[in-house]
Amino acid sequence: MSGRRRLDWLGLTPEPERELPVAVAALRAPSPASPPPPPEAQAPAPGARAPAGETPAAGPAAAAELAAAERRRVERLVLRGSRHGWLRYLAEVTELVTSVAEGSRPGDRAAALLAAEVVLDHHRMLIGLPGTGYGRTAEDRTALESAVRVLRTPTRTGDSR
Repeated sequence: MSGRRRLDWLGLTPEPERELPVAVAALRAPSPASPPPPPEAQAPAPGARAPAGETPAAGPAAAAELAAAERRRVERLVLRGSRHGWLRYLAEVTELVTSVAEGSRPGDRAAALLAAEVVLDHHRMLIGLPGTGYGRTAEDRTALESAVRVLRTPTRTGDSR
């Protein structure tokens, strides 16, 4: 191989770039069941930004902001990242999905199912690429297959998702 960077991983499928940002943002969003922030933390002063590491108050604007941030992250990974960095990101998404499926993390089950299916499809296609990507994602594929089965099963708590 020449000294050029391998970009074959970018040609797998556009679904992760299109569908993961909104789904992952929904999984990262604070749970509706979590206690609301104190009143002074809910509405920052005009032009003020939340301190690093703090999540803005929940709501449509916050959800849109989280999705935009996730979209920028994916864009950076695709445009300037590496296959290794991309697979690390997808492993992080897998962890979010499996945590929701196991019930160890609250989250939007529909978003978790969408993310699980997109990442699982991506990982299955790695078999057609040279390198170790397919073997490296074997554990994640198994975890995602299990999560998909769980997430497709209706819950008994009355949750319609």
